[in-house]
Amino acid sequence: MADTMQFDLVSPERRLAALQVNAVVIPGADGDLTAMPSHTPVITTLRPGVLRVEGPEGKQDYVVSGGFAEISGDGLSVLAERAIPLAEMTRAQLDEMIEEARAKHEAAKETFKNQPGPVDDAAKLLADMVALGDQISL
Repeated sequence: MADTMQFDLVSPERRLAALQVNAVVIPGADGDLTAMPSHTPVITTLRPGVLRVEGPEGKQDYVVSGGFAEISGDGLSVLAERAIPLAEMTRAQLDEMIEEARAKHEAAKETFKNQPGPVDDAAKLLADMVALGDQISL
């Protein structure tokens, strides 16, 4: 069993990470999960949260707003809607993300009257964004 695996984190703006890691804690839509070398292949959607990376060079945290993670036998690729190193995250960026989620919720309420599924999904996204602010103390 290998001690490390390849980890790639990409957002539409840029590639944030391409390195060898020991473990990555992923904020999955169905709950957090930890990917480690030789993990069973899985594809999961991301919820807003903190992606925690542990490797030979230390720990790194990234704020993600959603996207997908694909765990293969030899690596992990994360395609994030938005990803920001936690150390670079500002209150203004968080406020912008919360406002985008609030706008999506309002649009869903208007578009999907009497259809709770999409409205509930948008409400959960908004709640996850607000909770993220508490998690990262912003």
